[in-house]
Amino acid sequence: MEKKKILMVCEAFGGGVFTYVSQLCNDMVDDFEVYLAYSLRPQTPKNYKEFLNQKVHLIKMKHVGVNGLINLKSDIAAIKELRQIEKNVKPDVIHLHSSVAGGLGRIAYSGKNNIVVYTPHGYAHILMGPGKKSTVYKFAEKVLGNRALTLTCCESEDEEAKKFSKRTAYIETGVNLTELSASLDGIKAVKNDKFTVFTLGRACVQKQPQLFNRIAELVPTARFIWIGNGELEDELTAPNIEVTGWKPRKEALSMAKSADAFVLCSLGEAIAMSLIENMYIKKLILVSNTIGNKSVIHNGINGYVCDTAEEYAKRIKDAMREFPKGLPEQAYQDVLRIYNTCAMKKKYIAFYTQITGGGDFDLILRISSNNCVSVKAVA
Repeated sequence: MEKKKILMVCEAFGGGVFTYVSQLCNDMVDDFEVYLAYSLRPQTPKNYKEFLNQKVHLIKMKHVGVNGLINLKSDIAAIKELRQIEKNVKPDVIHLHSSVAGGLGRIAYSGKNNIVVYTPHGYAHILMGPGKKSTVYKFAEKVLGNRALTLTCCESEDEEAKKFSKRTAYIETGVNLTELSASLDGIKAVKNDKFTVFTLGRACVQKQPQLFNRIAELVPTARFIWIGNGELEDELTAPNIEVTGWKPRKEALSMAKSADAFVLCSLGEAIAMSLIENMYIKKLILVSNTIGNKSVIHNGINGYVCDTAEEYAKRIKDAMREFPKGLPEQAYQDVLRIYNTCAMKKKYIAFYTQITGGGDFDLILRISSNNCVSVKAVA
């Protein structure tokens, strides 16, 4: 039987989205014919083709993402390019990844001859915080919300999706445990003199470095590390914070393995790869009470969900007195059960198979406790 065609459209082909989309393409090639239309970004690895299975058909886009969503001439060229790609590939499913591809793609594609799916990978209007630009992106979601099935990365992001779209589903993000385990092999934890708290990422509005700094100020006897840098790194001024800049993966994993706690105090996430990785490494996890984070971390069960700097500080001080060993162990078990690419692959195969099977387009994806997937039509 001829395989169904899936066209992935990814303008934001860098960082966590690159990892997610390349893994998804590779996982789908045995069951579907996979095409990837992509734009290069500064964060895209130079050897990006080596990350992709040779069965994946690559289409490098020239116009999509050149000027975001702000230049009319550029946007028209991008929409024409997207329509030409659709005409050439004749896909059964078009899966749009991130806000720019999601915005342009939902304008370009009517869904008359295929099914259009949009995955925001974290809604831009939440990640960038209040402001004119976030207002524009939120308005775009309201206008375009019902032009595709919105497939998010977790339940709390799905709740946000429901504000814009009548057709939503979610599949939890997963990390490749075989690769992660191999990367950790041979890396020994170094005993730190002080209780060590760290985070990893770009020092930008989304990651709230000013909040991380305040937490460090409230726990002066602990050591705080920010792996990465960015435009707001000058807000990390507490004397007990060390900003390392970006580190090679092996060195970053070594620092993570040697730390006691991982903090992710973002404005919002889809599901951060760094969060899942540190759950697997059995770090004590402390996260902000926001989209993405609160779907993965359940307060007092597999980590802590915090609302204020004072709450983060209290949890850290409590852990310095008596470390809650049960929480990291439960987080680790959750990764083995849910947040891995093996589970994610099964769910995606079931999802794509269902929506290309001629059933009702209005779908809700329900993930049961035993990790099975059922896709239920909604009246």
